[in-house]
Amino acid sequence: MRNKPILILAGDPKSIFFEIFFKFLKKEKKLKSPLILVASKIILKNEMRKFKFSKKIRFINSQNLEKNKLNNNKINLINIPYNLGHKKKYLKECFDISCKILKTGFTNKFVNGPITKTDFLNKKFLGITEYIAKRFKIKKVAMLIYNKELSVCPITTHLPLKLVHKRLSKKLIKEKVELINTFYKKNFNFKPKIAITGMNPHCESILKVNEDTKIVGPAVLSLKNLGYKVDGPFPADTIFLKQNRKKFNVIIGIYHDQVISPLKTLKEYDAFNITLGLPFFRISPDHGPNILMLNKNKSNPTSLIKTIKFLDEK
Repeated sequence: MRNKPILILAGDPKSIFFEIFFKFLKKEKKLKSPLILVASKIILKNEMRKFKFSKKIRFINSQNLEKNKLNNNKINLINIPYNLGHKKKYLKECFDISCKILKTGFTNKFVNGPITKTDFLNKKFLGITEYIAKRFKIKKVAMLIYNKELSVCPITTHLPLKLVHKRLSKKLIKEKVELINTFYKKNFNFKPKIAITGMNPHCESILKVNEDTKIVGPAVLSLKNLGYKVDGPFPADTIFLKQNRKKFNVIIGIYHDQVISPLKTLKEYDAFNITLGLPFFRISPDHGPNILMLNKNKSNPTSLIKTIKFLDEK
């Protein structure tokens, strides 16, 4: 198959995924890569009726994927049975099938729809990034929220703020920079210019230990000496000013909201989440299930559209 399929795990049964997925299908007619949806046929059909979306469904046997002549004339569906009230079991089976397919090498393109992490992960993992990395026995990963003009990456992901300083280390900063640099060189053929924020307000602290001078600064110097285009630490309250951010391709922050909140303010839905370090592309729209918008047909599909179009070019 010339263009490897894009495997799409629909995600949480109660989410805006199908709404934005249908909007995507209506808008994008010329994809090179076949789409394979991993979801419940009952949920899919119910959502199609709800949003008055009409398209035939082709049921796919996950055991014989190579035998299927796939195209996007129909919705290619791997049906995962869903029993009301058994969401965790359903999502685990969706991931089981998806991971099994990815391990065969049939495709290297994987999208998962929004998932309520607290319900599914049961506090065993910080996020889906870590959950998938564990399933593939990968220890070094990074969460890159990608936008063509400006991307961001948190050193720590969904970690409570009071624990961030305990997790921060020179080694962890170097790992993220190395993964980001590899991704940009492999996919875009250039070394990215990277800014790293400080942890403390204005990179200052009244405490004896200042993480920015003890950890972040030395890590930046070490990376510079290794030839990476990195600078910092920068105060997080000014690095996103226009004259500052335009100097960089990526801004790395110490914790999740330090960089993701500014990017969402600047780019809104024009970004998506890529897990770096995996042996395949794992991407998800940069938003959650958004249950407050269920059934309103007002959700913005831009992040999912950008996600699938990015993978279609790979």
